[in-house]
Amino acid sequence: MKLWLYIIVCLAILAQGASARTRTTQANLQTAAIVLDIIDASKTSVSSDSIALSDSIDQSIITLRGFNKKASDSKESFLVQNNSTHRISAIRITLRYTTLDGAMIHERNVVIPIILNPGDTQVATIKSFDSQRLFYYYAGPKPRKNATPFKVAYRLTGYDIPIGH
Repeated sequence: MKLWLYIIVCLAILAQGASARTRTTQANLQTAAIVLDIIDASKTSVSSDSIALSDSIDQSIITLRGFNKKASDSKESFLVQNNSTHRISAIRITLRYTTLDGAMIHERNVVIPIILNPGDTQVATIKSFDSQRLFYYYAGPKPRKNATPFKVAYRLTGYDIPIGH
Protein backbone atom coordinates (compact mmCIF):
# COMPACT_ATOMS: atom_id res chain seq x y z
CA MET A 1 0.00 0.00 0.00
CA LYS A 2 2.86 2.38 0.78
CA LEU A 3 4.33 1.73 -2.69
CA TRP A 4 1.07 2.84 -4.38
CA LEU A 5 0.97 5.97 -2.25
CA TYR A 6 4.60 6.72 -3.16
CA ILE A 7 3.86 6.32 -6.91
CA ILE A 8 0.81 8.60 -6.71
CA VAL A 9 2.78 11.29 -4.87
CA CYS A 10 5.62 11.09 -7.44
CA LEU A 11 3.17 11.39 -10.33
CA ALA A 12 1.51 14.40 -8.72
CA ILE A 13 4.87 16.12 -8.26
CA LEU A 14 5.82 15.40 -11.90
CA ALA A 15 2.48 16.70 -13.17
CA GLN A 16 2.94 19.98 -11.29
CA GLY A 17 6.46 20.46 -12.65
CA ALA A 18 5.55 19.74 -16.28
CA SER A 19 5.29 22.86 -18.37
CA ALA A 20 3.27 23.49 -21.49
CA ARG A 21 4.75 22.32 -24.79
CA THR A 22 6.93 24.90 -26.53
CA ARG A 23 6.11 25.38 -30.22
CA THR A 24 9.19 25.53 -32.39
CA THR A 25 7.48 25.60 -35.76
CA GLN A 26 5.75 28.51 -37.40
CA ALA A 27 1.99 28.07 -37.54
CA ASN A 28 1.09 30.47 -40.37
CA LEU A 29 3.28 30.20 -43.43
CA GLN A 30 1.73 33.08 -45.35
CA THR A 31 4.26 33.22 -48.17
CA ALA A 32 3.33 29.86 -49.73
CA ALA A 33 0.47 31.34 -51.77
CA ILE A 34 2.27 34.49 -52.92
CA VAL A 35 3.31 34.24 -56.58
CA LEU A 36 6.44 36.24 -57.44
CA ASP A 37 6.13 39.01 -60.03
CA ILE A 38 7.76 38.60 -63.42
CA ILE A 39 10.36 41.22 -64.34
CA ASP A 40 9.42 43.33 -67.35
CA ALA A 41 12.12 42.66 -69.99
CA SER A 42 12.40 46.35 -70.85
CA LYS A 43 13.33 47.19 -67.24
CA THR A 44 16.10 44.69 -66.62
CA SER A 45 19.73 45.65 -66.12
CA VAL A 46 21.16 42.41 -67.55
CA SER A 47 22.90 42.48 -70.92
CA SER A 48 20.92 43.17 -74.12
CA ASP A 49 21.80 39.67 -75.43
CA SER A 50 20.14 38.14 -72.36
CA ILE A 51 17.09 40.34 -72.85
CA ALA A 52 16.72 39.24 -76.48
CA LEU A 53 16.98 35.58 -75.48
CA SER A 54 14.56 35.84 -72.55
CA ASP A 55 12.03 37.72 -74.70
CA SER A 56 11.60 34.57 -76.79
CA ILE A 57 10.99 32.38 -73.72
CA ASP A 58 7.42 31.81 -72.61
CA GLN A 59 7.40 33.18 -69.04
CA SER A 60 4.38 31.02 -68.10
CA ILE A 61 6.42 27.79 -68.34
CA ILE A 62 7.43 28.09 -64.69
CA THR A 63 5.87 29.77 -61.69
CA LEU A 64 7.82 30.81 -58.59
CA ARG A 65 5.92 31.27 -55.35
CA GLY A 66 6.31 30.88 -51.62
CA PHE A 67 9.56 32.84 -51.35
CA ASN A 68 11.12 32.63 -47.90
CA LYS A 69 14.13 34.41 -46.41
CA LYS A 70 14.42 35.55 -42.81
CA ALA A 71 17.01 38.13 -41.78
CA SER A 72 19.07 35.42 -40.07
CA ASP A 73 19.03 33.06 -43.09
CA SER A 74 22.00 32.51 -45.38
CA LYS A 75 19.76 30.74 -47.91
CA GLU A 76 16.59 31.61 -49.81
CA SER A 77 13.92 29.08 -50.68
CA PHE A 78 10.87 29.10 -52.92
CA LEU A 79 8.56 26.76 -54.79
CA VAL A 80 9.17 26.11 -58.49
CA GLN A 81 6.22 24.82 -60.52
CA ASN A 82 6.57 23.33 -64.01
CA ASN A 83 3.59 24.49 -66.10
CA SER A 84 4.90 22.99 -69.36
CA THR A 85 4.19 19.63 -70.96
CA HIS A 86 7.90 18.69 -70.81
CA ARG A 87 10.19 17.43 -68.10
CA ILE A 88 12.60 20.18 -66.99
CA SER A 89 16.07 19.46 -65.58
CA ALA A 90 17.30 22.99 -64.80
CA ILE A 91 16.08 26.56 -64.94
CA ARG A 92 17.94 29.83 -65.38
CA ILE A 93 16.37 32.91 -63.88
CA THR A 94 17.16 36.52 -63.14
CA LEU A 95 16.19 37.56 -59.61
CA ARG A 96 15.65 41.23 -58.79
CA TYR A 97 15.52 42.35 -55.15
CA THR A 98 13.89 45.71 -54.38
CA THR A 99 12.85 47.72 -51.37
CA LEU A 100 9.13 48.07 -50.71
CA ASP A 101 9.08 51.42 -52.56
CA GLY A 102 10.71 49.86 -55.66
CA ALA A 103 14.37 50.89 -55.32
CA MET A 104 16.65 48.13 -56.57
CA ILE A 105 18.86 46.43 -53.99
CA HIS A 106 20.42 43.71 -56.13
CA GLU A 107 19.92 41.75 -59.36
CA ARG A 108 21.53 38.44 -60.25
CA ASN A 109 21.34 35.45 -62.57
CA VAL A 110 20.90 32.01 -61.00
CA VAL A 111 20.95 28.48 -62.40
CA ILE A 112 18.82 26.05 -60.40
CA PRO A 113 19.42 22.34 -61.05
CA ILE A 114 15.98 20.85 -60.47
CA ILE A 115 14.15 17.87 -61.99
CA LEU A 116 10.49 18.71 -62.56
CA ASN A 117 7.94 16.58 -64.37
CA PRO A 118 5.02 18.38 -66.06
CA GLY A 119 2.76 19.87 -63.38
CA ASP A 120 5.17 19.13 -60.51
CA THR A 121 6.21 21.61 -57.84
CA GLN A 122 9.40 21.41 -55.75
CA VAL A 123 11.23 23.52 -53.22
CA ALA A 124 14.42 25.14 -54.50
CA THR A 125 17.05 26.49 -52.11
CA ILE A 126 19.81 28.85 -53.18
CA LYS A 127 22.53 30.84 -51.43
CA SER A 128 21.19 34.25 -50.40
CA PHE A 129 22.33 37.49 -51.98
CA ASP A 130 22.31 38.93 -48.44
CA SER A 131 25.65 37.76 -47.04
CA GLN A 132 25.50 40.30 -44.20
CA ARG A 133 21.97 39.22 -43.21
CA LEU A 134 20.49 42.71 -43.24
CA PHE A 135 17.32 41.95 -45.24
CA TYR A 136 14.18 39.82 -44.87
CA TYR A 137 11.35 38.95 -47.27
CA TYR A 138 8.50 41.38 -46.63
CA ALA A 139 5.76 38.72 -46.42
CA GLY A 140 7.63 36.59 -43.89
CA PRO A 141 7.92 37.06 -40.15
CA LYS A 142 9.31 40.41 -39.01
CA PRO A 143 12.67 39.90 -37.29
CA ARG A 144 13.53 41.05 -33.80
CA LYS A 145 16.72 42.69 -35.02
CA ASN A 146 16.81 45.78 -37.21
CA ALA A 147 16.52 44.59 -40.85
CA THR A 148 15.14 45.92 -44.13
CA PRO A 149 12.17 44.24 -45.85
CA PHE A 150 12.48 43.47 -49.57
CA LYS A 151 10.42 42.17 -52.48
CA VAL A 152 11.69 39.87 -55.19
CA ALA A 153 10.71 39.39 -58.83
CA TYR A 154 12.06 36.98 -61.43
CA ARG A 155 12.46 36.47 -65.16
CA LEU A 156 12.90 33.04 -66.75
CA THR A 157 15.98 33.27 -68.98
CA GLY A 158 16.28 29.59 -69.91
CA TYR A 159 15.50 26.01 -69.03
CA ASP A 160 16.77 22.54 -69.97
CA ILE A 161 14.69 19.68 -71.30
CA PRO A 162 16.53 16.37 -70.81
CA ILE A 163 16.65 13.85 -73.64
CA GLY A 164 16.15 10.22 -72.66
CA HIS A 165 15.86 8.98 -69.11
